[in-house]
Amino acid sequence: MQGWGDAGLTALAAAASLGAMWDSLWINARLATMTAGTPFGLIDRGAVGLSAGRIVWLGDMVALPAAPVALARVVHDAHSKVMTPGLVDCHTHIVYVGDGLSDFEILTRGGTRADMLAAGGGILGLAMRTRRAEPERIAAESRKRVARLVAAGVTTMESKSGAGLDLETELTTMRISRQLGRELPLTVVSTYLGAHAIAPEYRDRLDDYVEFMARTVLPAAMREGLVDAVDGFCDAWGYSPQQMTRLFEAATAHGLPVKLHAEQYRDFGAAEVVARFRGLSADHLEYIGEPAIRAMAEAGTVATLLPGANWTLGETKRPPVALLRRHGVPIALATNCNPVSSPTTSPTMMMNMGCRMFGLTTEEALAAFTRVGAQALGLQASRGTIEIGKVADLALWDVEKPGELAASIADNPCLAVIKGGTVIYRASEPSFEAATHGQA
Repeated sequence: MQGWGDAGLTALAAAASLGAMWDSLWINARLATMTAGTPFGLIDRGAVGLSAGRIVWLGDMVALPAAPVALARVVHDAHSKVMTPGLVDCHTHIVYVGDGLSDFEILTRGGTRADMLAAGGGILGLAMRTRRAEPERIAAESRKRVARLVAAGVTTMESKSGAGLDLETELTTMRISRQLGRELPLTVVSTYLGAHAIAPEYRDRLDDYVEFMARTVLPAAMREGLVDAVDGFCDAWGYSPQQMTRLFEAATAHGLPVKLHAEQYRDFGAAEVVARFRGLSADHLEYIGEPAIRAMAEAGTVATLLPGANWTLGETKRPPVALLRRHGVPIALATNCNPVSSPTTSPTMMMNMGCRMFGLTTEEALAAFTRVGAQALGLQASRGTIEIGKVADLALWDVEKPGELAASIADNPCLAVIKGGTVIYRASEPSFEAATHGQA
């Protein structure tokens, strides 16, 4: 049992006898705490007490210090269903406008990423239509996608910029990320990804664009409080290790952590760059080699794998999961929600793909969207596991074993989502509270 020990239980019992109560208590839950030690950190007949937005007690129901009704103002019965930490989607490009249908149709005819770009699509096509769009339209379309993530059990997500590549559109999309975090019941981490592609105005002046990002856009985003991390695309089609180093130096000068799209299409030395800066994560990694994996392990950098892009783009190269395991590199998964290569808001589908395409176990897949996903955002101290003192972000699922979450194809068995101790979504009431929520 994970609890407060004998002294803590005595104090709780005394508090209950005096009328002090927790805000809520969940009982009869199969708690997949996702802590280390036992498979899924499972407490089979568990209870979890929540107060002031935090987890204040958990353990086996038989160890509750008093009758449930004496402990909490509201008691919820989980009816032996699985409860997990709220999911963490640690890599999304969810703030965008329009759709990727034309790109998809090129792919269905046997086209490639290069064909999409030649036809005016891909990331540059996305940037052009985002620049032309009204902010209200971008926000409205993005809000619908985020709502689907919440209904799929997500309580924390990252939102990258990179859909504009110029000053004003990048700032606009980051403002929208902040707006979504204020208006919707989830925590939003805003990442600056101006180095997502090469801005057309700087096509033949890439070093100048790197300086523009470092000296103009990033400081402007910092002044408005819009950015929590910095990302980039390091590849022969994108930015060199030297150029990313320059941008990361600017980021660290502002006290921002870094992460990187790395080794997606070739072994380019990108993962070593982000490891050198002790970055939060290196993402994609289909072509990463063992020396870079060792560097990530030494730096504590998470490997974030994105099976949606492999699936959509028809990539056959897979990340070297066995090598990542061997060197102890934590593995996260994410939806990578974007219109070009991963148009999805389904974490459980990504868990399934992570298992079937990349060879993860069902426990690794769930950890990838909880404990390790939180680590990939630098938030492991406050969320990602069900532990006393952590933010009371939870998800209840219509399954009896946690491994079932990864076993079904394109299913969403989410019954309820709890954010900061408050139930903000129930499947039986398919809408959620849209009032302002603080980000704990």
